[in-house]
Amino acid sequence: MEIEQVRALFPGLDAQVYGKPLVYFDNAATSQRPLSVVRAFEESSLHANANLHRAVHCLAETATRAYEDTRDAVRAFIGAAHREEIIFTAGTTAAVNLLAFSFGEAFVGEGDEIIVTEAEHHSNLVPWQLLCLRKKAVLKVLPVDDSGHLRVDLLPALLTDRTRLLAVAQVSNVLGLAAPLPQIIRAAHARGCAVFVDGAQGIVHDGVDVQALDCDFYAFSGHKMYAATGTGVLYGKKKWLEAMPPYQSGGEMIGTVRWDGTTFAPLPAKFEAGTQNINGVPTLVPAIEMFRLLSDGALREYAGRVSDRLAEGLAARGDIHLYGTPSAPGEKIPLYSFTVEGVHHEDLALVLDKMGFAVRSGQMCAEPLMDRFGVTGMVRVSLLPYNTMEEVERFLDALDVAVTMLRG
Repeated sequence: MEIEQVRALFPGLDAQVYGKPLVYFDNAATSQRPLSVVRAFEESSLHANANLHRAVHCLAETATRAYEDTRDAVRAFIGAAHREEIIFTAGTTAAVNLLAFSFGEAFVGEGDEIIVTEAEHHSNLVPWQLLCLRKKAVLKVLPVDDSGHLRVDLLPALLTDRTRLLAVAQVSNVLGLAAPLPQIIRAAHARGCAVFVDGAQGIVHDGVDVQALDCDFYAFSGHKMYAATGTGVLYGKKKWLEAMPPYQSGGEMIGTVRWDGTTFAPLPAKFEAGTQNINGVPTLVPAIEMFRLLSDGALREYAGRVSDRLAEGLAARGDIHLYGTPSAPGEKIPLYSFTVEGVHHEDLALVLDKMGFAVRSGQMCAEPLMDRFGVTGMVRVSLLPYNTMEEVERFLDALDVAVTMLRG
């Protein structure tokens, strides 16, 4: 496909803001949706809007079939061994909270340890802090170096016989750098430690094969990879999920309910209490299809050139500091966080917005990482394969104008 054909699949890219054509560079927060996803949501809303699993009428059976077919599609997409290992959630944040509670209840006690990295999103940090407070466990931090790379050389000293789980992002939402997951997972497993991978940023760029990776848990959000908001996935190896108690209780997750006690449904229902996202979850199917379409070799090659041009243009400015410097090809996704000397990040983002550019600014839900680099916030530009070389050139020109304007 040509890039113009790709963009035609995403109606939102044709928007105008302040009378100017939109350039959407905030993809790490939320991707735009293709028409196939919008139509899938509409079809479900209009013709399969009924509660799942419970009723025997036709509409409920149609909705249930679409929902469970999506589970099979996700299982195949991420390479899980069993469909029961796929738990639908409201997103990565919901998945991490589920895991932190249920894994913590089953496997973490006083004096045990959890390891997170210095590059984590708050969603993969605060739930573990709360677990440690609740269980009187110890939270340890694997730091990053000045280039943004994880200090994996320090990991052996952090891992002990009391370390129960290590939580790490596949790709940092601030630095754009991919973690050396195979090395991390091997080191953790050698000490009997489980590994959770936050795939919110990595899934849409690199995909994943959870069996080949051998992670114990993996999570991602639908809204960052073309699907509807309020959708997400927690993958867990069956042996772990079966041993963990439910996170929420209510309808659908029960086996039997008696006054003298309750039993729970088998996987995956045990972790899917209440009315699920009936219309949203099936949009993961066309979203996966879009991921595969945009993984075409020619499109990936073009997207790589677009990303390289943006990196080159930003690096050419002597007043810009880029965070997350790759040390090898393919190590960084097309995500660039930076500060401009003498310009506040929020001011710059506001001026760029008036010029038609949607970028992210602030702490990016990673305050400890901002502290690590001694800044109060950054500007983040993040691309997907529907972004163009023309957009990047326009952005670099607009950046010159915006910085000059703000400096007066």
